[in-house]
Amino acid sequence: MSALPDTGLAVAVAEAAAAELPSVTPLTTGPEQPGSSHVADAFAGGAVAALDGVPGQVVVLVGPELVAALAASPLGELDLAAAVQPALDAAAERLGGRARPATVLDLPGDGAALPTALGEFVTVPLIGVGIDAAVLVPTASLEGARQPVVEVPEIAPLDQPFVPAFGAAPPSIPAVRGLEMLHGVDMEVTVELGRTRMTVRDLLALTPGAVLELDRAAGSPADLLVNGRLVARGEVVVVDEDFGLRVTEIVDAAATA
Repeated sequence: MSALPDTGLAVAVAEAAAAELPSVTPLTTGPEQPGSSHVADAFAGGAVAALDGVPGQVVVLVGPELVAALAASPLGELDLAAAVQPALDAAAERLGGRARPATVLDLPGDGAALPTALGEFVTVPLIGVGIDAAVLVPTASLEGARQPVVEVPEIAPLDQPFVPAFGAAPPSIPAVRGLEMLHGVDMEVTVELGRTRMTVRDLLALTPGAVLELDRAAGSPADLLVNGRLVARGEVVVVDEDFGLRVTEIVDAAATA
């Protein structure tokens, strides 16, 4: 495998991703390392996004703490790809491109296929309490980047003991994790006035001015949905010429499970 590209751009890309990745403690970048088929062995999940504007795709790998926090969210199981998407967007922007919607990697199976999918790539670990995540950037993406290169000082040499070689057992470091990891995760919030069912014939017959009757009486509270899950109800109000919702009831999570 050839030497790492001496640009510092891979670290800058990882720093951009680290700023957007859910984590209890701030993440810092470790030294960049050559990519290998064993890089995913130390992680519990990950997501990949193809790039527009520059060649290749970017991968973010995450540890078991984030995977577990997403699975045990009080709002129901949250999608790892959606949680990691802002980090992938930031990485792509630093390369001068845009990230497409992310897809979840099925680890460990997809991990062994990363060299084939990415080609030659660089790995930059993200360090919090331990090695909490990693960003994988293809060499082709670094070479095809459309933004000026920014020199980033090296944080530690490759032989620094606190950054083990990928493929080795992950460090056993106790950490307090939980819902705090999800505080920065974007959620899709929807207010629903009501629903109805229609035949295809009736849908095709809709014209401007048509009135649809919903399954809710006038004056009834509207539903507040988070990622499609009912979490609260309230009354519709107007705030500075925009619609808003005044929450009047928080729905018991057990009742909607």
